[in-house]
Amino acid sequence: MPGRPVPALEKCPTGIIGFDEISGGGLPRGRPTLVAGQAGAGKTLFALEFVLHGIEKFDEPGVFVSFEEPSGELATNVASLGFDLSGHQENKRLQVLHIDVQPQDLIEVGDFDLDGLFIRLGAAIDGIGARRIALDGVENLFSAFTDMRILRNEFRRLMVWLKDKGVSAVVTTERGIGSLTRHGLEEYIADCVVALDNRVEADLATRRLRIVKYRGSAHGGDEYPFILDSRGFSVIPITSAGLNYTVSTERVPSGIGDLDAMLAGGIFRGSSVLVSGTSGTGKSSIAAHMVDAACRRGERSLYLAFEESPDQIQRNMASIGFDLAKWCRAGLLRFHAARPTSGGLESHLAAMSAQVREFDPKVVVVDPITAFGASAEEDRVKIMLVRAVDLFKSHGITSLFTSLTQGNDAPESTSVAVSSLVDVWLLLRNLELAGERTRGLYVCKARGVSHSNQIREFLLTEAGIRLVDVFIDGDGKILTGSARQLHECLKANQLEERQAEAKRHRARLEARRRLVEAKIAAMRAEYEEEIEALDIELEQRGARAQVVDDTLSALAAERGRTVPDGH
Repeated sequence: MPGRPVPALEKCPTGIIGFDEISGGGLPRGRPTLVAGQAGAGKTLFALEFVLHGIEKFDEPGVFVSFEEPSGELATNVASLGFDLSGHQENKRLQVLHIDVQPQDLIEVGDFDLDGLFIRLGAAIDGIGARRIALDGVENLFSAFTDMRILRNEFRRLMVWLKDKGVSAVVTTERGIGSLTRHGLEEYIADCVVALDNRVEADLATRRLRIVKYRGSAHGGDEYPFILDSRGFSVIPITSAGLNYTVSTERVPSGIGDLDAMLAGGIFRGSSVLVSGTSGTGKSSIAAHMVDAACRRGERSLYLAFEESPDQIQRNMASIGFDLAKWCRAGLLRFHAARPTSGGLESHLAAMSAQVREFDPKVVVVDPITAFGASAEEDRVKIMLVRAVDLFKSHGITSLFTSLTQGNDAPESTSVAVSSLVDVWLLLRNLELAGERTRGLYVCKARGVSHSNQIREFLLTEAGIRLVDVFIDGDGKILTGSARQLHECLKANQLEERQAEAKRHRARLEARRRLVEAKIAAMRAEYEEEIEALDIELEQRGARAQVVDDTLSALAAERGRTVPDGH
């Protein structure tokens, strides 16, 4: 009826790293999935992990059927990946069957059917209550038959039988020439089809996965890189992260105080930083500052080196005062070193993803990204770096990428054109003046940050990087190196001269002050002397007046009369 909600297709999670993310939750539950690929693409491992992860992670017993590999060889091959088949078999959680089909023993007569196979599979499923099943190398089952009608009918019967049993199934088959599968019909019958590819580009092997179709479910249709290593089957679904990651307003110190001041307080946590410059300008030294500062805060740092060995990096950074080895011993710093030519771009991206999952760093350094240009085209390198940036941002990791530029390149350019991807771009330059070369740094861009527009000279010292204030001569030229030192010396001499002249002037003023004070003291003494003389004279006059008064009073008494007033 119109408006009635359509029930969503139930998913069966595979447990395979990255695959459930790009498939929207896993494979269709209770339905068969076809996995096609050439030899060495990883079909068997995909199918086996689907069954084993079901047992270990989702408590779903499973059956693994091989039409190619004997059970003993299969157990030995996957033991190196940490899978113990015998243990699950003993616990009645896993049933492993090897059905050896020899083409010479098969005769295509009349109507060929798979009833015998269905009986064996049904007994295995019912025996352990299996919820999952994998049929590996199913093309061997039909290898001796050429009647396409029989092939199509029987393969369809197999798919329908699996659906009727209600088990989630993975069926692997080899890819054909000019078609997805050997017979060119299996992909049309299966509900879900996954294609695995193992190609060689520039002499390097590259594995990629694509979900060709998925009935009843939305899914990622792009090619995703994957690797087969000690962790098993790992898909790198970086593009699915898109631009949905969260951002932080917290500032992260770079370890260089003056640089943080140029960035108005530091770098936003989770942002990406590009440091580009010609050889010897100090790119790795800035990376070492970032790593050391993070470790001092107690945060884990991951250093992905693609040109130098960890020991060489540690030795070189010790010359500017950094003991990176102690952070390694403390478990706060991990190096992952590899030549770019040791594998395809996807394998390096997968290795980055694996290191991030295992080590959970807060800061990641990729040094340098331009090394990948030796083994792949610029466009592919850029795509790989887009995925790397998304990977780090989706985990809230602050990342720093170094990029080597050539001397004849424009300063504001990178060989792989990734400057638009990053949030902060620091450019390092060699500054030449008066026959001397020095280093300069400026902030080309910093998203969301009010930053300095100055070009600062920086020095590599035994205590790390030190940024020097900008010096400009009277003609407006930036002074660096010896010219700056000479300018500083001249300024210091001028300051000393001004200070000496000020001291002499102060001495003259002090002498004048003392002279004036002496004159004032003499005048005060003269004044006090005159005041004292006046007081004495007044006292004497008062005494004489008293004598006169006393005499007059005496005379009046003698005459027997009172002397009138005024006399």
